Amino acid sequence: MFFDFQYLLWIAPALLLAFWAQMRVRSTYAHASQVPARLSGAAAARHILDAGGLQHVTIEPIAGELTDHYDPRDKVLRLSQGVYGSKSAAAVGIAAHEAGHALQDAKQYAPLVIRNLAVPAASIGSSLGMLLVFAGIGLMTATSAVALGKSVFLLGVIGFGCVAAFQLINLPVEFDASNRAKSLLVQYGIVGQQEMVPVNGVLNAAAWTYVAATLQSVLTVLYYATMFLGGSRDE
Repeated sequence: MFFDFQYLLWIAPALLLAFWAQMRVRSTYAHASQVPARLSGAAAARHILDAGGLQHVTIEPIAGELTDHYDPRDKVLRLSQGVYGSKSAAAVGIAAHEAGHALQDAKQYAPLVIRNLAVPAASIGSSLGMLLVFAGIGLMTATSAVALGKSVFLLGVIGFGCVAAFQLINLPVEFDASNRAKSLLVQYGIVGQQEMVPVNGVLNAAAWTYVAATLQSVLTVLYYATMFLGGSRDE
C-alpha cells in the first residue's frame, strides 16, 4: 500500500490543530455540561425557531454524541441525546447553533446556499480525489501512459480543490450560526451572562475544528498541486 510520509509532513500543522481542537471541544463540552440552564437543548431550539417564524421546522433526537445537525432538505433539526433533553449550557449552546443554521436556510443566507450547491462536487472530490491521484501516479510510471497519467492526476488535484473550496465556504456558515446562537440565547433570556461563558467556550472550540479541516484541505491541494507542477517542469 502506498504511504506518502512527505504528505503527512505537509498536513502536520492541520493534524496538530485538529487534535488540539478536538481535545478542546471535549473539555469545554464536559465543563459546560455541568453548568445548569433554564431550558433543555430541544426547548431552547424550539423557542428560537418559533421566534423566527419557523414553526414548521421539527426537532428530533438522534443517536450518538455531538451528532447534532440541521437537515435543510427535510427541514428537521436533529439533536444528539446528550443535547436534546439536557438542561445545560452545553446543550442550549449546541442546539442554538443548529437552530442558527435553520434561520440561515429560511433567510437564504448566501454562503449557506453556495455551500449546499457545492456539496455534490465536494462529495465526489472527497471520494475520488485520492483514487485519481494514485491512479495518475501509477499511469505515469508507464512510459506509454505519461500524458494520460498526468491528466488523471490533475483531475485528482481538482477533486481535492473542490473539497477545499467547500471547506472555505463552510467557515462563514459555521461562524455565522455560532454568532446567531450567542446573540439569540441572550436576547431571548435563555441563558444569562454568567452561563454564556461556558457556551462561548463550547462554540469557540467547535469553530477551531472547522478551521483545522479547512487548513488540511488547503494544504492537501497545495501539496499535490506542487507535485503536479514539479513533474511538469521535469519534462
